[in-house]
Amino acid sequence: MSKILFRLNGVSDDEANDVRELLAHNAIDFYETSPGNWGVSMPAIWLRDAHQFQKARSLLDAYQNERMIRVREEYARLKREGKNKTFRDAVIQNPVRFTIHLALAMLVIYLSITLVFDLAK
Repeated sequence: MSKILFRLNGVSDDEANDVRELLAHNAIDFYETSPGNWGVSMPAIWLRDAHQFQKARSLLDAYQNERMIRVREEYARLKREGKNKTFRDAVIQNPVRFTIHLALAMLVIYLSITLVFDLAK
């Protein structure tokens, strides 16, 4: 019977590819489900044989620990070099998008407050 190993919601493409390669390299039989046309299904990597779950889980845990260390070291290096992307950098890079999002957020807040005061009358 199939067993879910790894949910792909919010997972970067490079991490998903690494997991696929890890499973294929260790001869673990798996298949993948997509989010579907409407995005309501669960994208995930499933094991065809539940008996391989412990082996796959231990490989995946080791991979994720190694990836976590590598990503943290990369972030620390970028921060030391002053190359990490900050909120200010994102605003400077695309000020029009920021202004539009800020205006929409303010509009939603204004309409919400107005609705509450109108209902209170």
